[in-house]
Amino acid sequence: MDGVTATGVRAAARITARDDGRGGTALPVLDGEGPLAPRRTRARGTEARVVLVGAMSGPLGGDRFAVAAEVGEGARLHVGSAAATIALPGQGKEEARYDVRLRVAEGGELHWLPEQLISARGSDLYVTTRVDLAAGARLVLREEQVLGRAGEEPGRLTSRLTVRLAGGTVLDQELACGPGAPGGWDGPAVLAGHRAVGQLVVVRPEFEHEPVAARMLGEGAAVMPLAGPAVLVTAVAADALRLRRVLDEALELLVR
Repeated sequence: MDGVTATGVRAAARITARDDGRGGTALPVLDGEGPLAPRRTRARGTEARVVLVGAMSGPLGGDRFAVAAEVGEGARLHVGSAAATIALPGQGKEEARYDVRLRVAEGGELHWLPEQLISARGSDLYVTTRVDLAAGARLVLREEQVLGRAGEEPGRLTSRLTVRLAGGTVLDQELACGPGAPGGWDGPAVLAGHRAVGQLVVVRPEFEHEPVAARMLGEGAAVMPLAGPAVLVTAVAADALRLRRVLDEALELLVR
């Protein structure tokens, strides 16, 4: 349930997509609390579409946000957000947390494409995204982090992304940036001075028989095949606009 405590706001949102039996996708569960407001938008073909609307600023220090989405067999769901999420400092020193849990059944398809997460100066946010896919599920997932607003130093941002397919882990990575993060995060082996970093994960059964080869996409992005029919694109860029352009080009390359 949502609410405000001495250490921050607690809020959650839930989305469930099901095959409606008529060639489309129904949304039997579409609930949000406090700052997390999922809104149905116009469907596209058999795909249901939802936008997460931020009803207040945050997450702030001490806040605990959680979003869960489940896609049933044969259903197709596209989730975006109305604007960037900005992690801000709170009145206290507590870390904020934003937990995302995604589940897709066999034959289901999820496109998880939120806007950027911006780490403002003085903030401290830990983001976890866990995806559980059944065999035969499809996924397009994009994460974008921007370190600081224009002309601003970043806060501390830790992001962990885990993807499991048919019970096995195909990706489990964590990146910590900003003040207090382990040394080297801004060095040549990690961000190399860039202030925008993103990941794109694409899972398609076709990759099992038509594997994607590892390759570079310009100077700041790489395509890396994962175990099973999955691919990871990692990119760094000078700003959010350039990062989005690189990830959009990579997605077009992978799903054409």
